[in-house]
Amino acid sequence: MVANPPDGAPQITPYLLYENVAATAEWLVKAFGFVETFRMEDRSGTVNHAELSMGKGNVMMGNPGPDYRSPKRLGGVTQVVYVYVDDVDAHFEAAASAGAVIVRPVADQFYGDRTYMAEDPEGHRWGSSQHIRDVAPGDMVQP
Repeated sequence: MVANPPDGAPQITPYLLYENVAATAEWLVKAFGFVETFRMEDRSGTVNHAELSMGKGNVMMGNPGPDYRSPKRLGGVTQVVYVYVDDVDAHFEAAASAGAVIVRPVADQFYGDRTYMAEDPEGHRWGSSQHIRDVAPGDMVQP
């Protein structure tokens, strides 16, 4: 299970819903470089919860159940998880090689990040970014 940060600071951990937790966890490890840190199965052997980490960040994932809907079940985007990485171009290449649906290719942004947007096999969107330059708020002008 995700541990509290050692300094006691609050930590936000998204909990994403997937129809096939096991397969998607393995895909996220391969495509985006996460490390699987925890996996829980029900009595039938189906993985119903997993936890992944990257750097200081964590993501929990589980089966939707009757009260929640995954993007795959809804047929639309429900959120975007934004991840900062050290080398966004290499990250993009790994994701594309693993079969990620590229929603927006790698490009420099007016606010100082180099980003791309991808979709995992079940429709969750992932924005990946590398900070490349500081831009003063007054200089952030969207083209």
